[in-house]
Amino acid sequence: PVTPCVVSQWSAWSGCAEPCKTTYRVRTRHIIQEPRNGGEACPALEERAGCVEYWTRQGTECQQSLIPALITTGRFGKARKKRAAADGSERAGYCVEFQLVAITPGCVHSHHSYTRWMRYLREGHTVCAECQHPALHSPRQHCYGDGTSSQKNQLLHWQAVGNHRCKGTWRRIRQLDTCSCPSVHSFLFI
Repeated sequence: PVTPCVVSQWSAWSGCAEPCKTTYRVRTRHIIQEPRNGGEACPALEERAGCVEYWTRQGTECQQSLIPALITTGRFGKARKKRAAADGSERAGYCVEFQLVAITPGCVHSHHSYTRWMRYLREGHTVCAECQHPALHSPRQHCYGDGTSSQKNQLLHWQAVGNHRCKGTWRRIRQLDTCSCPSVHSFLFI
């Protein structure tokens, strides 16, 4: 008889490969039953996802300069807001305006539906990045990479989540209570 491949459930995700860097975490599964007589082949046994660890292995906080601001499209924030508001205990968050200085060519080659927003990034444009719960870290109540401690006109690094080839630099303009950028230029800190 034709026997398809059978694989186990996914394992739990591993920790990040390296601290203080944008790296990846891994989960695996194994083959329970090999396919026989032309049965369906086995699917991938390993999956990777983007990951950042903000603490060193010794438990101290990474230097902020090492960490790029991790951003995703603001559209993901709609669901996030409702959850945070329901609880009522979290601070509402804030917005930071940046001017995009440099963008890698990798941003244009974003073909997945969830990375399409990267194509709208243009050098010189003003963009907004919103800092909301759960990215809002207590006790200092700020988002990593928001440039709070940066000098004026300092170039800060950002990295798009979901496409490691899409990154660049920007300059912090100002912090606001709420964002007023058009949706294609609105991002979320992760």
